[in-house]
Amino acid sequence: MLGTARVLGILAQRIGQPAVLGELLAGVLLGTSVIGLVDSHVTVVHLLSEVGVAILLFEIGLETDLRQLLKVGGAATAVAVAGVVLPFGLGYGTCRLLGLDNLVCIVAAASLTATSVGITARVLSDLGRLREPESQIILGAAVIDDVVGLVILAVVAGLAEGRDVTILGIARETGLAFGFLVGTIVVGRWVVPRVAQFIRWLELPGSSTIPAITLAFGLAWLAAVSGSAMIIGAFAAGLLLRDLPNLHDIERGVAHLGHFFVPVFFVAVGAAVDVRVLNPFDPDNHQTLMIGGLLIIVAVVGKFLAGYAPVWFTG
Repeated sequence: MLGTARVLGILAQRIGQPAVLGELLAGVLLGTSVIGLVDSHVTVVHLLSEVGVAILLFEIGLETDLRQLLKVGGAATAVAVAGVVLPFGLGYGTCRLLGLDNLVCIVAAASLTATSVGITARVLSDLGRLREPESQIILGAAVIDDVVGLVILAVVAGLAEGRDVTILGIARETGLAFGFLVGTIVVGRWVVPRVAQFIRWLELPGSSTIPAITLAFGLAWLAAVSGSAMIIGAFAAGLLLRDLPNLHDIERGVAHLGHFFVPVFFVAVGAAVDVRVLNPFDPDNHQTLMIGGLLIIVAVVGKFLAGYAPVWFTG
């Protein structure tokens, strides 16, 4: 699995594409719908992929300047809000025009709102543009989108189960999701440097990497149990450690883990794709391909237009 991901990742880079595309393709080829060697639903594969995406977001957090991220916070928020509203509205309208059931339309539209912060961050990193201002806007918007996506998922799940969805309930979910991120950064900015100084004073073996990884997984777990996204906790851990004097030692140690675990995540994502539904010669797939194609178009249009949101709000 890792060998195939590595080879296809290198081939993707040779033709000017991010390595992540090769890793995703490796997952598609190895998945149950093609060769059948990798099943993303197997517990071990799923667990390794979760570790991989947590390490990826931790690495991205280590490379992200919190001050720069806050500086572009207004623009990132505008892009994130537009990136949720536009795809949802366009997706819902498209499904209604196709005569689909109202709940189906809501679920389909909600699926278009999310921006995969893991894939977004990896592509920017592969292209060597992660530290540029526009990349910080994209990354900030993707993080906000992931948090908002959890709220939307909770609302849609409630509708699907026939439960009453109230404004108070939505506000509670939103407050928990964003409150964790803000609270972690505020408290962590005071606590982490002092704990790190004490650990360095002990001069224990692995005193840079092991505590850093422990913090990343600890915050990832806290984020999950508090109602936020697991990857948001790992990302926050990276932000908190970025200003430490031993940052390069931490980055070097985490990178070694990332080389193993991160590709597993993208292979698992690719393996979850059932390419059999993309067969245009199967009459049973025609409706799926038509609806899926239209939703892809409106999703791309919605996300593209969302990039102009800062101009709309600021003139």
